[in-house]
Amino acid sequence: MEKLSGQSILDALAGKFEAFEKSLNGQSKSAIHQVRKDAFKALKENGFPAPKDEEYKFTNLTKALEKNIDFQTAATTPSITAEQIEGVKIPNLDAYNLVFINGEFSAENSDQFSVEGLEISSFKDAAANNPKLVANYFGTQADFQKDAFVALNTAFSQNGAVISVNDNVIIDKPIALYFVSDGSQDQQIYNTRNIIVIGKSAQVTVLEKFDTIGNEKSFTNAVNEIFVAENAHAKYFKIENDVASTYHISNVNVAQERNSHFTSNTIALNGAMVRNNLDIKLNGEGCESHMNGIYVLGGTTHVDNHTTVDHKMPNCYSNELYKGIMDDKSKGVFNGKIFVREDAQKTNAFQSNKNILMTNDASVNTKPQLEIWADDVKCSHGCTTGQLDQDALFYLQARGITKERARAILLHAFAIDVIENLEIKAVQDYVEEIITARLEK
Repeated sequence: MEKLSGQSILDALAGKFEAFEKSLNGQSKSAIHQVRKDAFKALKENGFPAPKDEEYKFTNLTKALEKNIDFQTAATTPSITAEQIEGVKIPNLDAYNLVFINGEFSAENSDQFSVEGLEISSFKDAAANNPKLVANYFGTQADFQKDAFVALNTAFSQNGAVISVNDNVIIDKPIALYFVSDGSQDQQIYNTRNIIVIGKSAQVTVLEKFDTIGNEKSFTNAVNEIFVAENAHAKYFKIENDVASTYHISNVNVAQERNSHFTSNTIALNGAMVRNNLDIKLNGEGCESHMNGIYVLGGTTHVDNHTTVDHKMPNCYSNELYKGIMDDKSKGVFNGKIFVREDAQKTNAFQSNKNILMTNDASVNTKPQLEIWADDVKCSHGCTTGQLDQDALFYLQARGITKERARAILLHAFAIDVIENLEIKAVQDYVEEIITARLEK
């Protein structure tokens, strides 16, 4: 038999999946677990992305994981304190806070709240107490046949949140999910699975933030399945500002129905290797989607953003803006795809990726793609990569501004439109403070 890519990881996972099944007791015969078994079977048959895999051409995550992560590592008891958890929260953000430590829900560190029309539980509890809801959505948008890391996550799905917003309900504050890893003594490996269901004409904002306490290497594999019903409005924030020894992959899969609005904000600032996959399907007429992303990288950080927007029906709109600043020996990757199907007449779809390289050692690979099968559309895509405008830099210096400060002013001006799109002031302030401190170093 031909050896699969990532075979050493597959060998290590075989025993872990068997032990995981035994821990489920009666749930091992449920419809939910059948999806897990199908996903693990697909993973064993297909393996992990090979170096020549087009979707991972510039991000050899399989090799990085084989080299740096020991998948035989046993789970350990975390030693994170409440003070450390408070330290990773976004200052002044008024939100319903849920905390997960090493992937597992921590009730004692989470807010206690009750909101009419809002149901939230851990994935584990939802699978046990409301299996029908989970089974209706689990694995229906995140395709484990197409991506090995989705298959890995699906096979081991036990941690994360299930959020359900009833029809016509407006949630007054963001729901903040804090995923905190204890990297103080041992490696951490965990999968998180969130299912977010927004009812008709409902409104909600969900924020995910990933942090590690300590400097041990870790691997987190996150999958979100988000369902936005007719006339609903949903906003999703992903903030990744982890330590330099973390490996992280995220798959966000969104299904929008008629006249719904969805906004995604992806902020990637640090880590060893980070991969963000965003897939949005506009399944109904009149949908609107906004995708904002910013990555400000230093050291040897590697961040790869892959986005897909699939226009299936007419009269829909999508707008995508990703900006990157690469310093030192960091590397950025952007691959954006827009599909306009034959029935999707009157589509408006726009995509832009802009990058600044601060050093000769920094690099970026960008590939905007547009495939159109309809004839009555307005679509555009494009990318730019360059360095700071030396004339503008000289202009500021000639007026008494130091070179370092002038450089920071220009870079801040470059990033400001993405920051302003974040809308929530506490999030804006948090991201702007990190970026400003980094640019003015």
